[in-house]
Amino acid sequence: MNQQIRNFRETRQGIEPRPDPEGLFDLRYRAFLETVSHLRVRLHRYCARMTGSALDGEDIMQEALFEAYRKIGQLDDTQALRPWLFRIAHNRCIDFIRTRRTRLKAEAGYAGDEIVLPVEPAGAGAGRAIERLVVHLPPKERACVLLKDVFDHSLEEIAGLVGSTSGGVKSALNRGRAKLAALPAQPVAAPAHDPELERLLGRYVQLFNARDWDGVRALTSADARLRVSDCYNGLLSDSPYFVEYERGEPWRMRPDTIEGEAVLVVDRLRGEVWRPVYFVRIHAEGGAIDRIADYYACPWILELVLADAE
Repeated sequence: MNQQIRNFRETRQGIEPRPDPEGLFDLRYRAFLETVSHLRVRLHRYCARMTGSALDGEDIMQEALFEAYRKIGQLDDTQALRPWLFRIAHNRCIDFIRTRRTRLKAEAGYAGDEIVLPVEPAGAGAGRAIERLVVHLPPKERACVLLKDVFDHSLEEIAGLVGSTSGGVKSALNRGRAKLAALPAQPVAAPAHDPELERLLGRYVQLFNARDWDGVRALTSADARLRVSDCYNGLLSDSPYFVEYERGEPWRMRPDTIEGEAVLVVDRLRGEVWRPVYFVRIHAEGGAIDRIADYYACPWILELVLADAE
């Protein structure tokens, strides 16, 4: 893996990639994704817990990976690849949190800096509960609790990732653990009800399952954007999206709700049983679909969602 990273740096000399991936991703970027594939499950889990959304976490991780690809020449020590990627992903998460007013409002009740007594981490088996609850903590405490109590990073590693000192990390851990211990039982959030979006998604699924691609296109705006993980980012009209769905194993699409958000689930036929394999996220504006995100290459999203549901 170290040699692969060195090869990237050597072949990339004098080449400036685009600021954002556009169209079909080039072979070098896809090779880079393969090189860092062993880190993606943990990176996604971290981003998902920081943002409180498995799908937002994937979007942020993809942005972080492309940023890392653009800056690979700045990585001097290939042994530092993991903390370097985590630091980029962490900074992206912080930017996301800061721009989400609803998140900041939800955190307002826990944003104080009161002094608390040290609290020991929860016992074995409590990791999943911690992961789901950290979204109620301010960003720094959230990151420190995740990195220490879930990902088992050292205080020194965490300090480097969050831009603090070992002492600062200890303080954030103490505050975060105490707040988690004091949290009341969290009610299950009711899914947001948007009749217009539900109607649009129902029609989209109907047409998609009928392989009526002209009908599907009629539901989208002229400048609708498509993002297909590890493959494509650009205009839907310029993509081979529908052609790809004509290939491969039998599939069907259906509407569902995850984490309070209306999404589409793609099932594939395994023997005689239909099983969910990935999600598609639809955004609409003015009665027309303007963004589609297809997470076909991200099995870790489904794994995380199913684990949380248990």
